[in-house]
Amino acid sequence: MTASRVPLSVLDLVPVASGTDTATALDQSVEMVGLADSLGYHRYWYAEHHNVITFASSATSLLIGRAAEHSTRIRLGSGGVMLPNHSPLMVAEYYGTLAEMYGDRIDLGLGRAPGTDPTTAAALRRGAAATDTFIQDVVDLHRYLGPDDGPEAEVQAVPGRGTQVPLWMLGSSLDGAAVAAYLGLPYAFASHFAPQLRHEALALYRERFTTESGIAEIKRPYAMAGVNVLVAPTDDEAHHLFTTAQQMVAGIYTGRRGPLRPPVRDLETVIGPQAARFADDFQQVRAVGSPGTVVAELEALVADLEADELIITTYTYDPAHRARSFTLLAEAWGLDGTP
Repeated sequence: MTASRVPLSVLDLVPVASGTDTATALDQSVEMVGLADSLGYHRYWYAEHHNVITFASSATSLLIGRAAEHSTRIRLGSGGVMLPNHSPLMVAEYYGTLAEMYGDRIDLGLGRAPGTDPTTAAALRRGAAATDTFIQDVVDLHRYLGPDDGPEAEVQAVPGRGTQVPLWMLGSSLDGAAVAAYLGLPYAFASHFAPQLRHEALALYRERFTTESGIAEIKRPYAMAGVNVLVAPTDDEAHHLFTTAQQMVAGIYTGRRGPLRPPVRDLETVIGPQAARFADDFQQVRAVGSPGTVVAELEALVADLEADELIITTYTYDPAHRARSFTLLAEAWGLDGTP
């Protein structure tokens, strides 16, 4: 693999297509995990979202457990757990249990956003001040997953202690970058939906990175960037299929979110010019086209962001097109699915 061919990973929000149901989306996600595993993708992460009928990814630990039963090699994790919604002890117990069951294949990505709207966030939140304790929560979580504190520790994560599940910091702003740098953690930037600050955030992370926090898990900065990807045999077909993802984003703009819709021929007529411009800006970090086109665009993105790894998100109305996209990209990028 060349220097520009960094590891590729997958981010899954378990999208639900119109005309189907949640159970179908969950089954399709399991099929995608098995495919990604066989093709040589590095990680398969689930992102916590709540009260959004487009996605079925609210319970990341359950999704990871099921995925682990249908894969053998690929790393599985959260991209991420929204820590303000959970107590660090409970997260340590959930992910420690996964590590005890499936070994060193589990990642724990952490975010400080609620992953939902303000009303739902209030229903989820552990307490009014939860977001103010984020850094301490991460420190506590690291301790719960670390070596056994001995009998003097009044509260321990059982299971959890000693598993040392690797922590990642997620972010879509400068705040997450600063926290990742301060704590000495690998950093995943959500450039697939928050592209505006991608250069500033990654530069800040690298400039401020330190291993002095006491919980640093890496010796040097490691940055992963999110990117919207859709690969098809031709550029024209890929751009046509990508209109499903663009309609999904238009739903964010209009406040009328719903299941994934079939691709359309005239996107601007369907969603309107303003929503079309919003979607284009929202998804500006993307690689859409034939295998050759997408590889060139991803290589340019790696060079531009100096990314150590890319994590792709792919939305198609027909899951067969998503599977084909994964396969074409893996072949073009030179992934090795050999166990």
